[in-house]
Amino acid sequence: MKTNVGRLDRGIRLLSASVLFYLGLFLYSGSALGIGLVVAGSVLLVTGLVGFCGLYRLLGLHTNHTREQI
Repeated sequence: MKTNVGRLDRGIRLLSASVLFYLGLFLYSGSALGIGLVVAGSVLLVTGLVGFCGLYRLLGLHTNHTREQI
């Protein structure tokens, strides 16, 4: 599995995941919205850490620019 998520995109995903976790666990805890925010944050966290996004693969997108791809 090749990475298709660049450094800036990964940073934004990790920052967004932390915000979603905070909202889901503290502000909306115990509600359906809170659970949805935690799930969305989990997806962003995993894709940010691994560097691979399945949706990007399906759409043919990539935000990492290595010498092999240029």
